[in-house]
Amino acid sequence: MSSSTSPVLAVKPLGFPWETADPFLFCAYHDDAYPRGNGAMGPAASLAGRDIGQDFSRKDGWSMYHGDAVPGFPAHPHRGFETVTIVRKGLIDHSDSLGATARFGGGDVQWVTAGRGIVHSEMFPLLKADEENPLELFQIWLNLPGRSKMAEPHFTMLWNEQMPRRLVADAEGRKTEVAVVAGRYGDVAALPPPPDSWAAQADSDVAIWTLRMEPGAGFSLPPAVLAGTRRTLYFFKGDAASIGGHSVRGQSAITLQADVEVAIVAGDTAAEFLLLQGRPIGEPVAQYGPFVMNTQAEIQQAMQDYRSTQFGGWEFADAAPVHGSEPRRFAKYPDGRQETPAAA
Repeated sequence: MSSSTSPVLAVKPLGFPWETADPFLFCAYHDDAYPRGNGAMGPAASLAGRDIGQDFSRKDGWSMYHGDAVPGFPAHPHRGFETVTIVRKGLIDHSDSLGATARFGGGDVQWVTAGRGIVHSEMFPLLKADEENPLELFQIWLNLPGRSKMAEPHFTMLWNEQMPRRLVADAEGRKTEVAVVAGRYGDVAALPPPPDSWAAQADSDVAIWTLRMEPGAGFSLPPAVLAGTRRTLYFFKGDAASIGGHSVRGQSAITLQADVEVAIVAGDTAAEFLLLQGRPIGEPVAQYGPFVMNTQAEIQQAMQDYRSTQFGGWEFADAAPVHGSEPRRFAKYPDGRQETPAAA
């Protein structure tokens, strides 16, 4: 696939979830063409033929996932890592065992450090009864080093209106938009990550960017800052692109040499990419479902702790809370502070 002079180390087709490299654990890309809502925030469509509670079928272009009336992921625990959720279309209703709630979407990012343990739900309310309710999001699992796996849980919102972006034009004026969720692109720095995140470490070289390229646009991906950084570029929208001189067609994960500049050229249609990079944590990974630790003994302890404490309990009336019929985006933090994008 690559030569000694090529920055492209491997190209693989995208599956579900997307494969990632340390310090990331995986990336789930959800692109659901939900129908009109039924007035109760569920789909105005028959659920016959779906395995309700475990529906990943993509029947008719969408899934209910673990939801039974509203699609999404009712209350479930995590320990030992972080979730970074980038919502491009639609809305998510979040609730957690810290007492935090939020409705976010349309470019917003939610960053949750599970640390020693959190329970949260992520529901996808279908508010529009007169038109379709498309949903598109990434959920990225970012590992924590052993010293931070039992850190205090942390919830924060990075609103679309405050998201650092840079519009770059090539010699012909064709544009690429870079959105910097984590890391730095030139003089454009991301909003601060949670304090115990691997991304908060000065030597982690973590970057999470999205790229939107006009048809035919050219863009130079700058080299990573540190030696040993791992870098993967996910080509998830568009027909074709040239990456470091390699022609790539169809949705692909492209592993790149991180310490060199890489030329990217969109094909005849617009192209979109997700970049994940970081210096590896380099520790053993023991995982059992939603628990990610360093040893199997720590996994057993996580399961025991969850059974005995429920990671703080669950104050909501049911396992799948939704936050009303108004589309207003908001966050309520564990200390009671309330925030909207305009006031952030």
